Amino acid sequence: MSSEKQHYLDLIDQITTFDHQYYVLNESSVPDAHYDRLMAELRQLETENPGWITPTSPTQRVAGSPQAGFVTVTHRIQMLSLDNAFSNEDLSAFVKRLQDRLNSSETLEFACEPKLDGIAVSLIYENGTLIQGATRGDGTTGEDITANVRTIRSIPLQLKGEGWPQTLEVRGEIYIPKAGFEQMNATALERGEKTFVNPRNAASGSLRQLDSRLTAQRPLEMCCYSVGFYQGGELPATQSALMAQFGEWGLKINREQDVVQGVEGIVDYYNRLEQRRNSLDYEIDGIVYKVNQFNLQARLGFVSRAPRWAIARKFPAQEEITRLLDVDFQVGRTGALTPVARLEPVFVGGVTVSNATLHNVDEIERLGIHIGDNVIVRRAGDVIPQVAKVIEADRPANARPVSIPTECPVCESHVERVEGEAVLRCTGGMVCAAQRREALKHFVSRKAMDIDGFGVKIVDALLAANKIHSASDIFELKAEEIAQLDRMGEKSATNLIAAIEKSKQTTLPRFLFSLGIREVGETTARNLAQHFVTLERIISATKEQLLEVEDVGPVVAAHVVNYFAEEQNVMEIQRLIALGVEWQDEAQTGEALPLAGQTWVVTGKISQMSRDEAKDYLIRLGAKVAGSVSAKTTQLVAGPGAGSKLKKAEELSVPVMDEAEFVQWLTEQGVWNAD
Repeated sequence: MSSEKQHYLDLIDQITTFDHQYYVLNESSVPDAHYDRLMAELRQLETENPGWITPTSPTQRVAGSPQAGFVTVTHRIQMLSLDNAFSNEDLSAFVKRLQDRLNSSETLEFACEPKLDGIAVSLIYENGTLIQGATRGDGTTGEDITANVRTIRSIPLQLKGEGWPQTLEVRGEIYIPKAGFEQMNATALERGEKTFVNPRNAASGSLRQLDSRLTAQRPLEMCCYSVGFYQGGELPATQSALMAQFGEWGLKINREQDVVQGVEGIVDYYNRLEQRRNSLDYEIDGIVYKVNQFNLQARLGFVSRAPRWAIARKFPAQEEITRLLDVDFQVGRTGALTPVARLEPVFVGGVTVSNATLHNVDEIERLGIHIGDNVIVRRAGDVIPQVAKVIEADRPANARPVSIPTECPVCESHVERVEGEAVLRCTGGMVCAAQRREALKHFVSRKAMDIDGFGVKIVDALLAANKIHSASDIFELKAEEIAQLDRMGEKSATNLIAAIEKSKQTTLPRFLFSLGIREVGETTARNLAQHFVTLERIISATKEQLLEVEDVGPVVAAHVVNYFAEEQNVMEIQRLIALGVEWQDEAQTGEALPLAGQTWVVTGKISQMSRDEAKDYLIRLGAKVAGSVSAKTTQLVAGPGAGSKLKKAEELSVPVMDEAEFVQWLTEQGVWNAD
């Protein structure tokens, strides 16, 4: 073999290893630019030597042309469904059935894992090489989706290591992680296309594309959960050992899987996962329990279309059907009119839902929604419930289209729709009581001026009493004025005045954020402050200068310029400063900060400061503070009660500081003083 061809084969091994580390292990071992150079070199070698190309080359994941249709595949071993449990009592009854059938009272061992909300598939490997992918279908026959599964980077085209059977059928779930799903729908909204109802539908639609080039654009992943047919080799004796073996062969397995003992163990596992469900990177709709020993599985056998030795404990439904009673339009602090669906109350995602967001007018048009329609409502965790789909086939005869307002429902000012935007806006500005209320709520909020005790009820009471009309009015309030409000005594009023006084000492990023400039969130406010150092420079910055700031694009730059071009906004800022609001200008530019370019994550309880304060200190030192741990995380700060983020950091070998180490480190940096 020539040295050049050996180099070609080595390139394939190297890139395949990098793919496994990134897409299966969630680790990033080389910079993207280096990976791209290796791929470019591989493609060049294949262009010059087409006879060398092997089906397991990373360049061969995507087929060159669409298929005419899907071929039917017959599964050599039926892909069964699972019986369901909905309570602890159901789980206890399940375990008792197993013990009765085994004629044993010994504690059983169970392999547990999250039940991914995706599409069940079968992969066939011959001599370690992927030769077929198929959907579950009806359990007996499915569709050949080989071209599409080859595009999924977490599915190896060639198994790693050794010892795999000559023929091996791997079964698992193909799904779309939450972040990928949100990005897909955001892109669809930008293009004016129809959004997906949920990640499962998106995954299903992606796998049924006749053109694998389209599938390759979707953020699909696969986790393996069992074996089907195999021949010419031996497999481990337990489910948990099989999953570990799969991992060694380069297949992706779920990191949340565990082995537990008896009823207490499976109930405890359910409780643990239910609490962490919403913090996972993917949707799950329950837990799967399997008797761990394969010899016991064989003794227990099957009933109808389900195994006796496994069961799925379902979580409360996150989607339900109900009726749309009406649509109201709420006015936000920027004047945006948000349509809100008024629903017949329905229990979904663990709570009773009677309102749901419709996002904007474009969404109403895309859904084709009518008053009186039966609709699918979706609620995942703490996410605001949303109307995901209209059941048009059940539309009643008296259903009527949603009336789009031309006047503000609060102040009756004209409503406009800026070209290129999906949002309706009230033109009333601070004349509009709704915008004024929302702007004041934002100004006093914890992440803005952080006036302790100045909640929504205080804002509403002061507006109703005609005591405040703008943010600066807050700093001229007297204790006796506040004491006259309903349920406010002298002590409460004195405490609130003290909190108002304390809030005058702030930071430039907080002050910028508190102004409520459109599209300027916490991160953008911090970037602006670090880049320009002083408020005066931000006020006088041109659009071109603003575009030099990290994460600031043309839209944000235009909003900033327009905000400071309004004389009344600048006058309000001057009045706030005259009333004592002050801060120290940013002392360093982003490049000089010690944590510039680093990504930190804070989790658990920090007793000596709030988590927001901890994040503020890190941002002040130049760090980007993320909400989840990944291979790109520089450091995790883990206080007491840290859960999944700490576990993931340990799996990815991300450095971890406890609270004491973090406080000591902040002290050494000169940004924290316990006194």
